[in-house]
Amino acid sequence: MAVPIDDYLRTQFMPHIWCPGCGHGIILGAVLRAIGRLDLPKDEVCIVSGIGCASRAPGYLDFNTVHTTHGRALAFATGIKIARPDLHVIVLTGDGDAAAIGGNHLIHAARRNVGLTTVMFNNSIYGMTNGQYSPMTPRGRYASTAPYGNVERNFDMCELVRAAGGNYVARATTAHARQLSNYVENAIQTPGFAFVEAVTQCPTYFGRRNKMGTPVDMIEWFRKNSINAAAAAKLDPADLDGKIIIGEFYRGDAPEYTEVYDEVIERAKEAAAR
Repeated sequence: MAVPIDDYLRTQFMPHIWCPGCGHGIILGAVLRAIGRLDLPKDEVCIVSGIGCASRAPGYLDFNTVHTTHGRALAFATGIKIARPDLHVIVLTGDGDAAAIGGNHLIHAARRNVGLTTVMFNNSIYGMTNGQYSPMTPRGRYASTAPYGNVERNFDMCELVRAAGGNYVARATTAHARQLSNYVENAIQTPGFAFVEAVTQCPTYFGRRNKMGTPVDMIEWFRKNSINAAAAAKLDPADLDGKIIIGEFYRGDAPEYTEVYDEVIERAKEAAAR
């Protein structure tokens, strides 16, 4: 049964700023349906973002929301979680915001295993500032700052977060909206740091410059070029070139940061009372 999401939206701030065909609305819907299925009270949810197209999402959401500075969403979110560990703190961030200027914050939030859910909207481009290439732009793809093709390799952010120590890692695309929503739901329920990469289309800058057709064509490209992690594990790496590997990659059980921090506070109180 579909989960109604209207109650989670600040419709007075619409229409939104996203371009026609942008996939960010699909991701936002997936996040809200996950929250709806979990029946989380709105005042127990805090949505945090940085700067970028994806980071405008909290302005349209009727929860506790914080729109912070470029690349620093996870730093703000860590402070919120430490101050209010009872809150479900969800970070909505873009590929530039999380993988470039905010990359170190991502690594250390995962290393600390802070109880945050991070959803990275990966459209492979800096969409808000006229289409510069990002750390997620695949090699050979075009951008305003790579008119002859990008020469850099793109990050595998899921591998990065897993290696850094996060407790939950998954990836899906806008062609797999139901799957994506399920992953976000699992991430919210995971104690510790949880990371979901949402691969999405930017028809205005990435799609147009790389001649990928309409937004529907881009979503269909995701569908045709995605492969489940279990199936990918059986293939030769050469067969995976240009493919998007989707699925749940990791579930860990490392202790959550604020719980460990509370134990330190209790030991400090006991020491002070002696």
